[in-house]
Amino acid sequence: MGAFHAYDIRGIYNVDFDKETAYKVGYFLPALLEADKVLVGRDCRVSSDEIHDNLIKGITDAGADVYDIGLSTTPMVYFGTANYGFKASVQITASHNPAEYNGMKVSRGDALPVGLDTGLGTIKEWIDEGRPMPPAAKKGSVHPKDIRQDYLNFLLRYRGDLTGLNIAFDLSNGMACLFAHELFGETPAYIFDNMDGRFPNHEPNPLIPKNVEALQALVREKGADIGVIFDGDADRVMFVDEKSRFISPDLIIALMGHYFIGERGLKGIVLQDIRSSKAVGEYLAPMGAKMHTWKVGRANAALKLRELDGVWGGELAGHYYFRDFFYSDSGLLASLIVLWIVAELKKKGITLSEAMDKIARYQNSGEINYRIVDKQGAMDAVRDHFMAQEQATAFMDFDGYRVEFPDWWFNIRPSNTEPYLRFICEATSEKLLAEKISETDKILREKFNATR
Repeated sequence: MGAFHAYDIRGIYNVDFDKETAYKVGYFLPALLEADKVLVGRDCRVSSDEIHDNLIKGITDAGADVYDIGLSTTPMVYFGTANYGFKASVQITASHNPAEYNGMKVSRGDALPVGLDTGLGTIKEWIDEGRPMPPAAKKGSVHPKDIRQDYLNFLLRYRGDLTGLNIAFDLSNGMACLFAHELFGETPAYIFDNMDGRFPNHEPNPLIPKNVEALQALVREKGADIGVIFDGDADRVMFVDEKSRFISPDLIIALMGHYFIGERGLKGIVLQDIRSSKAVGEYLAPMGAKMHTWKVGRANAALKLRELDGVWGGELAGHYYFRDFFYSDSGLLASLIVLWIVAELKKKGITLSEAMDKIARYQNSGEINYRIVDKQGAMDAVRDHFMAQEQATAFMDFDGYRVEFPDWWFNIRPSNTEPYLRFICEATSEKLLAEKISETDKILREKFNATR
């Protein structure tokens, strides 16, 4: 049962979980969420059809009806869940993981995420203890449900005039292929724009630099104003500027201020995760935004944005959340907003790189991953080392530790999905950044036998 994680069920198919697990998840889900009907979608992975069939059999054997939307992006399932009033939904996907992986993302009413602490842990317990699964007296039925046009119409409300914009897209052979040509037209340059769950061109994870190289080359070849790349299930999106430089996804949170505040006048709370650059808040505060920092992951961010009634928010991993979208994340919606902004900037003679250079004020390490046994001990040691040297200006301890000082800050946290301790650091100069990374590396290697 190694596939049950903090945010979803995910792992190597037929190693970490199999079709029997899918059946059991389906069987127990209606009882868990008190739902008599469940919305189900799936991505294009080779194993998704088998998982789909067994998940649905479990749901119907439990007596609930299934409304099957077929191939879908993960945000399309969120839309269907909230827009049509479903109390439960499942998207079959492993998001950005390699082709041999698969999984299930579960949501409750209003597209609220169901994580390990809010329901998935209960299902795992029921499976582990061998809870009986008698067939219901009346088996549920399966209803095909076509929501594609409704979701496309929703997205089209956010499409600006992109006629003057030269755009390059990498669809990663993933679920963004369902909508991209209709949303963005045939003028942009596209690569890997056919759905293929084997992901033959690159893994569908834009955070890995080698996976973005083809898009960067396309931007150079076409002289594009912007490059856009989606992950496998299209809940995340990342961007490359006209110089083919990858843009740190947290900085896009700041750029979106031009749309939500500048265009629509929506001043309010903006959510960022604990790893986000200080530059985000410093850029948005003069516009009237109130920044709120919170834990990493959709299971945390979507709930917090709803609780705060925030306008929008984002994460370093390339998730962007919107009040307009049931406080959920959508890579396609985020890309439409960013493209609107870039098109407006171009009309003023401002390039994307120029806009981002005004936002990015610090040198950033990016996430550095350490394999380590004593994660908590290591986190405490790094915290204590630096706080003994210098007076902190801010301290957060709700997702690992974030400690801020006048000229630099760091976050150190255990991964919720992988066997890593993650460290990220930001400073006012390259020299200071290098010093702090070196000090941290020394502590973790010498005292905790950490490896990178």
